[in-house]
Amino acid sequence: MNNNIKKTTVYLFTYLLLASMLAPDTAYAMHIMEGFLPLKWSVLWYLLTLPFFAMGLVSINKTVGMNPKLKMLLAFAGAFAFALSALKLPSVTGSCSHPTGVGLGTILFGPVVMTVLGSIVLLFQALLLAHGGLTTLGANAFSMAVAGPLVTWCVYKFSRRAGAPLWLAVFLAAALGDLMTYVITSLQLALAHPDAVGGVMASFSKFTAIFALTQIPLAVSEGLLTVLVFNLLYTYSQDELVELAIIPGEGALVK
Repeated sequence: MNNNIKKTTVYLFTYLLLASMLAPDTAYAMHIMEGFLPLKWSVLWYLLTLPFFAMGLVSINKTVGMNPKLKMLLAFAGAFAFALSALKLPSVTGSCSHPTGVGLGTILFGPVVMTVLGSIVLLFQALLLAHGGLTTLGANAFSMAVAGPLVTWCVYKFSRRAGAPLWLAVFLAAALGDLMTYVITSLQLALAHPDAVGGVMASFSKFTAIFALTQIPLAVSEGLLTVLVFNLLYTYSQDELVELAIIPGEGALVK
């Protein structure tokens, strides 16, 4: 990969990591904090995430085995997700929201590969930044590294088959994948902590309202940033994009 991409990775990663460390910790965040879910729900989300994680390991091994040069691009996708998802921005009622960064890696490598990268990202954030937790890692991974990438992949493929320009498909996929993460997180919290009067649906409405004011603009911003970074890759890493069948060319891998 071109040295410009490597430099961009370092600058982006360093800036957003420092910004995330300076952001205030809060009780409610898009990463569910340690101990906030009952044990049964923590175990359930781990079990639901594990099959996708296993398929992702197989996919990574296959992709890298066919073309070892893609390791750098894979690392870039992981660093992009780490940097963006570590950036916590204040929201309403003492909560915070953040981008997810999973759209880029999903478009490049597919949703199950992003399950692996996203889970690793969340593990390191829990250990190094106290952002999320180990007991809630399964739930956070399912929302950000399973549900988000699946929606991203479906939106991207549908948009391309419908004839949408590449930039528009990338934007819609990244933005809607971000929103799905926020919706699933709200559902996870609602299932674990239903409202005493209105039950799960009332609780779900409250949690979605907490994040909506900031998460929707964040999703749009993440979509635009993903397009910018994708354009950078298009300029400097066309060979890798051809290998991944993102753009036309000979020798494309089948995903």
